[in-house]
Amino acid sequence: MQGTSLNVKKFAALTIAAACTALVGCASKSASPQFQMPPPNVGVTDVKQQDVAIYGDWVATLDGYVNANIQPQVSGYLIKQDYREGSFVQKDQVLFEIDPRPFQAVLDQAKGQLAQAKGQLGQAQAQLGLAQINVKRDTPLAQAHAIAQSQLDNDIQTEKTVQAQIQATQAAIQAAEAAVETAQINLGFTKVRSLVDGIAGQATTQIGNLVSPSTVLTAVSQVNPIKAYFPISEQEYLRIADKIKPGVNLLAAKNPVPLEMTLANDTSYPYKGRILFADRQVDPSTGTIRIVAAFNNPGNVLRPGQFGRIRAMTGMQKDALLVPQRAVTEMQGHYQVAVVGGNNKVEVRTVEVGSRVGQMWVINKGLSAGEHVVSEGTSKVRDGATVNPTPDTSSETTADNATASSEKSGK
Repeated sequence: MQGTSLNVKKFAALTIAAACTALVGCASKSASPQFQMPPPNVGVTDVKQQDVAIYGDWVATLDGYVNANIQPQVSGYLIKQDYREGSFVQKDQVLFEIDPRPFQAVLDQAKGQLAQAKGQLGQAQAQLGLAQINVKRDTPLAQAHAIAQSQLDNDIQTEKTVQAQIQATQAAIQAAEAAVETAQINLGFTKVRSLVDGIAGQATTQIGNLVSPSTVLTAVSQVNPIKAYFPISEQEYLRIADKIKPGVNLLAAKNPVPLEMTLANDTSYPYKGRILFADRQVDPSTGTIRIVAAFNNPGNVLRPGQFGRIRAMTGMQKDALLVPQRAVTEMQGHYQVAVVGGNNKVEVRTVEVGSRVGQMWVINKGLSAGEHVVSEGTSKVRDGATVNPTPDTSSETTADNATASSEKSGK
């Protein structure tokens, strides 16, 4: 009986302990209410609708407005270089000198042959005078039968022979004069001159080398203005075809397409460019047409071979829908925008994007004017989530700048 009593007491104690534990847990649950996270704060901006200027961006390669390969016109040994590589040279400035002695000798020989021919002409003219005197004297004597007719015939034949000699000598003189002129020209060619004003490049040969008319000694490029070559798509070309017309000198066009250029160090080039002409055909392998433009280059800062990014207005898009670029997220090639609707609920939409205008992005499909999109805090939102939206003033400033830029471009 005593053992049974102890077991009953233990069971009662365990029951009371369990009941107390349950009461404590219930009291704890009732004392601390369930915690709920507040909706995240996000910045929103309205979808703007306005006319915007559409720009094209292309990579351009710079080249000289005129590139002249400097080659000698005679063969000989190079004896002197008269310019500093990389410096500005003027047209007809002497750049190289070829040994002139062989050409001077040829000139002296040609002058000697010319003098000899002129001497022979003088002798022939004297002989002709004597022959004419003999004919004039013997003609009446032969008619009076004072001398034989054969003597007069000999006089006449001599006159004709001397006249033929004079003609041959005169031809020899002309040939000798041409030889002298050619020798003088070749002697002048021993001084190799620049063909244009421009920047002279590195010399490709050394002093003492034997050069010929096929040898390129250096190149001179006219770089002010400087040309820029860049390809544009056929669609872009058609959009601006009213301003780019093959065969028309756009230097004198009333409304030339203004070009902006960004250099390799991401600085904007201060001078606007102009389109010179479009190439004669579209490249069938790339579907592009090459455009040739010109930029003023005072100080010769830009050089052939440099690269730049060309930007130009290609058209106007009416009633375009604009959102800040940071409001658009890209996922696996798809673009999405978070739209805040009624009750501050978020709807993530897939949109079709168009051109970029400043820091704004044109949306072709997926949005309507006046809708609110998340432009600040896009990483905090999920589809169907509730947010606490506040106006994003920085996005409004960006939209105003895009509007001002479009209006300025339209003027």
